[in-house]
Amino acid sequence: MMSTDRTALVEPLKPHKIFDAAAAVIDEQGTVVGWTQAAQRLVGYCAEDVLGRSAAFVLPTSDEAGLSAFTEQCRARGGWSGTAAVRHRDGRTLNLSLRVSLLWGQDATLRWLVFLTDIGALSSGFMNGSVRESLLVRAPIGIVVHDPQLRCTWVNDVMERHDGIPRDRRFGCRLAHSMPGFEAEELEAVMRQVLASGTTTVHEYRAWPAEDPRREHAFSASFLCLQDADGQALGVCSVIVDVTGSQGVCERRAVLSEASTRIGRTLDVMQTGQELADVAVPLLADCAIVDLAESVPFGEEPSARNDTMSGRPRILRRAGLASIHPGVPESPWAHGEPVLVSPTSPFARVLRTGRSHLEPVLDTSPGTWIDHDPCRAEMILENGVHSLMVVPIRARRSVLGVALFARTECPMPFQEDDLLLAEELVTRAALSLDNARQYARERTAALALQRNLLPHRLRGGVAVEAASRYLPADIDAGVGGDWFDVIPLSGARVALVVGDVVGHGIDAAATMGRLRTAVHTLADMELPPDELLAHLDDTVRRMTEEDADASDQTPAVVGATCLYAVYDPVTRKCTMARAGHLPPAIIDPQGQVTFPDLPTGAPLGLGLGLVPFDAVEVELPEGSLLAFYTDGLVESRADDIDVGMRRLGAALAQSGQSLEDLCSSVIEALPTQAPSDDVTLLLVRTRTLKAPQIASWDLPSEPTVVRTARHMAARQLSEWGLEHLVPDTELIVSELVTNAIRHGAGPIRLRLIQHQVLTCEVFDGGSCYPRLRHARIVDENGRGLFMVARLSRRWGFRSATGGKLVWVEQDLPAAPSHAHGPRLPQAAEDHRGCVA
Repeated sequence: MMSTDRTALVEPLKPHKIFDAAAAVIDEQGTVVGWTQAAQRLVGYCAEDVLGRSAAFVLPTSDEAGLSAFTEQCRARGGWSGTAAVRHRDGRTLNLSLRVSLLWGQDATLRWLVFLTDIGALSSGFMNGSVRESLLVRAPIGIVVHDPQLRCTWVNDVMERHDGIPRDRRFGCRLAHSMPGFEAEELEAVMRQVLASGTTTVHEYRAWPAEDPRREHAFSASFLCLQDADGQALGVCSVIVDVTGSQGVCERRAVLSEASTRIGRTLDVMQTGQELADVAVPLLADCAIVDLAESVPFGEEPSARNDTMSGRPRILRRAGLASIHPGVPESPWAHGEPVLVSPTSPFARVLRTGRSHLEPVLDTSPGTWIDHDPCRAEMILENGVHSLMVVPIRARRSVLGVALFARTECPMPFQEDDLLLAEELVTRAALSLDNARQYARERTAALALQRNLLPHRLRGGVAVEAASRYLPADIDAGVGGDWFDVIPLSGARVALVVGDVVGHGIDAAATMGRLRTAVHTLADMELPPDELLAHLDDTVRRMTEEDADASDQTPAVVGATCLYAVYDPVTRKCTMARAGHLPPAIIDPQGQVTFPDLPTGAPLGLGLGLVPFDAVEVELPEGSLLAFYTDGLVESRADDIDVGMRRLGAALAQSGQSLEDLCSSVIEALPTQAPSDDVTLLLVRTRTLKAPQIASWDLPSEPTVVRTARHMAARQLSEWGLEHLVPDTELIVSELVTNAIRHGAGPIRLRLIQHQVLTCEVFDGGSCYPRLRHARIVDENGRGLFMVARLSRRWGFRSATGGKLVWVEQDLPAAPSHAHGPRLPQAAEDHRGCVA
């Protein structure tokens, strides 16, 4: 037996400073009793803030009950390691890697040493040194806490394996007394330096541990200064790691370096799972397989119900598989397929306990777990799998799935060091998987919200035929805030809208819904395009101010673009205005493509409300095609937007296609695969109301003309075969014309339009708009508009050139009589466009 003297320091090395370790010491009641400067820099709290307070103040558990349960879990396992969310002093939540180690004191008292490491810093590559590498792979570390007089006060069990000295011999002693023959002077000098400066320092040495007395081992001791509330040194903590396997350290460093560049390159859950498998083969294993809880790829949390406890197979989904053999013959399931987990398999045990499973030599004899898993047993035997590791994928205290590592060709069985490396590899991937899962959840919610908010049926009426396409942005950019609409207006007219909210994600989708609702409300007010955009600009600015007033969130509304147009099938005129949006494309019946010269206008919500929006009116031949779109359709990294617009015009010039087919052709012709912004396309083909569907009369502003107006309206309805509407229409015409004479000015014009409804319009040159009143019993007037509202499906008014126009709509009969004169066929049903 090698004597204790053989543990003497053989080759002392000069101390050097390494990274400052963020660490805390916690007592049995969960109270923080030690703190480091690095911990203050990491989470923002100084020693005065946290010492004497519960660890729940900054650690993952948010209450005392949760902390107590977490402490019991650590006690049962002798410690804990993984990723967790920790509160920063400024309110942020940090994703940190935590390692909790159990320390023993005199009289069997307990303390917990907690290392907190920024996961982002772990992959930055600026921290080097053997201690850091050992911490990364969670190798066994010995821990000793010394008081300011350098006497041992706390120690963990690993230290005895390092040097063979029982912990009872250490308490109350300095290094020289507890380790005879050990040249401790230089180490104690380093410890005094740490106590004085508060920094972290490492010292490397070589010795013969009790467990392997025939082999010289290299150790690295890192010394951390623990401080009290006044910033004074409470003691120094020694963290000692056996770094003998330098070759293994280099290999681990290579694997982790490879992982940092290859895992998490996208926000796709399944792709991240595949990246984890690809990194592990062949650097760590001959075959690697990643299975995730079935809900994870869709952004949901793993199910709280544990099927492995009920004896029923649990279902995972294969997210990654890689092998040194082509086709991955070790996997009976393909990428994306559901995978059954036998309740008696190590996979189920890992999912249930959250602890890794290592079988250096895989036992395939009868009576083992593979007897209950014949599908996997066949693959294991056929491919010669002889060593196995199963590692849980953990994030936010949940198990997202498992990663399997197997060796077939490599004759060396997996060892503890391999398991430690696999766990660190999976820990890094778990962070990326959790980020991707959260993104998938937000993207799914944003898509669902946007699809529910966008129109599912385009009602173009007799004015236009319409079709549309909407493609969400690619997975990296996120769902945007595009919207479009076709809104029926009075007098057979229709409003055409397309807009784009700045930004991506669920906030942009929600803002889009609010703006679409606002546009509908403003359209119902019969506002012309330029006035509507002015009101919409006020709405966006008000929404931005409301969001800015909410101190708990970042303002969601930062601007939007919009194009609003109104088309009248009676006059074939289209009035358009835009707020920072791209102009529409107009294709005449001969295939000539033009982009009208519309004033650009400022984007909505930028505080430029003093700059008015200008509207432009164009006359369109019947059968003209209008294309409304967002910039995602025509923008590309390679070309200017003008190039994209010309490409769009060429695609739209194709003749002889239905609107649905033309939408598909345009999307296929333009480079919109995996777009970085939403792609929206709205196509409308104009229609014109025929002359027999319209009747119009100019009337003098005299009381006697009311009788004449009633007779002319009744005669026209008879010619259309709508005699049963005559009584109601006569009353409506009488009321509207009378009001125009009494409260209006200038010429009066009566117009009847037969389309999907019967519209009665009365124009006059006045600016006094009608108002619905509720007359009392004693009042002689004020019941006219109330009667009109009762007789019609809806009524309203709008401004017109030189005056105002009051309109009333009545429903047409389902099967009108043709007994009295000819009637035009009922207008075609609304064209039903669909959101792709």
